Amino acid sequence: MAAPFSGRPKCMRCVHFFITYDPFFPNGCRAMNFKSRGLPQDEVRSASGSGCLSFLERLLPSAGRADAGEG
Repeated sequence: MAAPFSGRPKCMRCVHFFITYDPFFPNGCRAMNFKSRGLPQDEVRSASGSGCLSFLERLLPSAGRADAGEG
């Protein structure tokens, strides 16, 4: 399960961030259901004046796990 984030959100570390197939709008946010040219966090800040409230930090697999790379 993802944990809430206390610092400035970074879209690349968010579970809701995704890369789209659209070359004109390459970045997307599943939580807010939109695509954008820039990072969604910048679009949210310019539209609302505040930071993203839907940010959940993505849990990355740890490099030291015994089962990493097997299979």
